[in-house]
Amino acid sequence: MAATRQQSMSETTDYRFTAPTEGYERVLTPEAVGFVADLARRFGPRVAELLAARQARQERIDAGEMPDFLVRTQALREAPWTVAPIPADLQCRRVEITGPVDRKMVINALNSGADVFMADFEDAHSPTWHGTLQGQINLMDAVRGEITFDSSQGRHYALNRETATLLVRPRGWHLSERHLLVDGALCPAALFDFGLYFFHNARALLDQGTGPYLYLPKLEGHLEARLWNEVFIHAQDRLGLPRGTIKATVLIETILAAFEMDEILYELREHIVGLNCGRWDYIFSYIKRFRNHGDKVLPDRGQVTMTSHFLRAYSQLLIQTCHRRGAFAMGGMAAQIPVKDDPPANEAALQKVREDKLREVGDGHDGTWVAHPALVPVAMEVFQRHMPGPNQLGRLREDVRVTAGDLLQPCAGEITEAGLRHNIDVAIQYLAAWLGGQGAVPIYHLMEDAATAEISRAQIWQWLRHDQGVLNDGRRVTEALFQRLFDEELAGLRERLGEERFSQGSYGLAARLFRDITLDDRFAEFLTLVAYEHLD
Repeated sequence: MAATRQQSMSETTDYRFTAPTEGYERVLTPEAVGFVADLARRFGPRVAELLAARQARQERIDAGEMPDFLVRTQALREAPWTVAPIPADLQCRRVEITGPVDRKMVINALNSGADVFMADFEDAHSPTWHGTLQGQINLMDAVRGEITFDSSQGRHYALNRETATLLVRPRGWHLSERHLLVDGALCPAALFDFGLYFFHNARALLDQGTGPYLYLPKLEGHLEARLWNEVFIHAQDRLGLPRGTIKATVLIETILAAFEMDEILYELREHIVGLNCGRWDYIFSYIKRFRNHGDKVLPDRGQVTMTSHFLRAYSQLLIQTCHRRGAFAMGGMAAQIPVKDDPPANEAALQKVREDKLREVGDGHDGTWVAHPALVPVAMEVFQRHMPGPNQLGRLREDVRVTAGDLLQPCAGEITEAGLRHNIDVAIQYLAAWLGGQGAVPIYHLMEDAATAEISRAQIWQWLRHDQGVLNDGRRVTEALFQRLFDEELAGLRERLGEERFSQGSYGLAARLFRDITLDDRFAEFLTLVAYEHLD
């Protein structure tokens, strides 16, 4: 345990690491950590207040208060304002690739041919101390064009002359960095990730004609966006950079944020360039916030698609809202990955991607996400064919009429034993990988991240507790049924992996954590909050 007292410009901030820092001196410089500690001291209490407000809002929803568009901000929604001008290197974002901050991934993603790479410290990242700090080093090297990687197979990786524009997603407000204490309190992980990246790279990025560009995750309303805006202003002032230097895209991946998209854009109007349809987290948020309402139970995860009424309404409202304000409306993730040993299955997967991207570009989205480099040309071809210009800001979608009821209406479908088993299987496999330090995991030809594991466990929690949790064969989803299927899926996983691989991995711990939070009467706000205590 290392203790440091850092003089931070005009004030003194005490900070202490609870994990070894040897080998990371380059990123954990006294100046950089002092900058982060200043952010934590100044804004940490506000983060705590916002998280408490989330809990209070949940209690009101549990009591029957359904979300709606805010009455007090109606004049703001009706007023004719726009966001600040968007930098040239963010004007065309047809295809964005996302992935963790692993060194090889950073190189491959920047070289993928995508317009943008979102380097992810959040849902595609397992926030081990080593992995998080190494990720910061990887981005420092990437920004300076110095990143290389040599694989154990002897292959050398380096950046191409032309690379994707870099955006970085810090962790959400709900997470803390437990390895850094500031004045005795845990540092908010969002401020840790943002602070280190911004401090080390903002000037270098500006010197290259680009800038510190961010994706902001899991906001639940405009007050949370307001805090980010205040963080940006303070950070820019501290480094002597003009206000508006930082540019951010906000993921609309919570049901509550969908009712405040205008307000979020307004709060960040100096710094924001667009909103994104974070579809998987959005589905999880819908289940989580309405977990105690039996009339909001969703069917099998595979049946909850973007053609479902409540998801299509949200995506079209996002397009209309963004374009009215001069901001980009980014589409969602295609989670498919290549099926190398089965050409027909591979073509079927690619066709699903094409259909998804055709819907997005046809609706008016300005770009989209993919999770694998092989999908970049597939998505790019669709957007180039149907969006010949760099974006579709001119499509105002004045035909869209979305009500609160549209956003709240659950989709029809069935709950099946296969769907229940799949949720158990995928959640255990993903969580085991996450506990082992891997945040983006290929499972059954889909790239799974924390959001899909969250959907899996949240669905089962809700099915267990409502009369609507009935399988299509008439059986009720009970604790006894869940436990039997859980045991069978775990045994099957052990058999497929082999005893040695199963024992050496984190499968036993993952299974226990998954089972415990699923059966607990208290709904765990985030699976990763529970599992984080078991990471190095």
